Amino acid sequence: MPLEQEVMGLLIGGFSGIMVISILIILLIWVKNKNHAFGYIWILLHLLLVSGAVYFALNAFAFDYQHPMAAEEISLRIGVSGAIWGLSMICLIIAIFYFAKVKKQVTF
Repeated sequence: MPLEQEVMGLLIGGFSGIMVISILIILLIWVKNKNHAFGYIWILLHLLLVSGAVYFALNAFAFDYQHPMAAEEISLRIGVSGAIWGLSMICLIIAIFYFAKVKKQVTF
């Protein structure tokens, strides 16, 4: 897909920056709440899988559209990206279920 020259760099830089910040925040919260490790592992797995999905999606955007089988290759990459994204959402749902089951401790 033809894009302006700077767009791909901006997409990669913006996504990477936000993802690094997100992972750091999750790690900091995890260190603070060590007793909920199972949920944080699923959240980190979700973030890593989303990163993989974005990687395949950006590769689909950057693929040479003049290649003889470009449509098939782009479709495959978008399909792989969608499948990885689906797995990441399952990880997020597992983490949400885990955190919903964890009882809050009341301290006065």
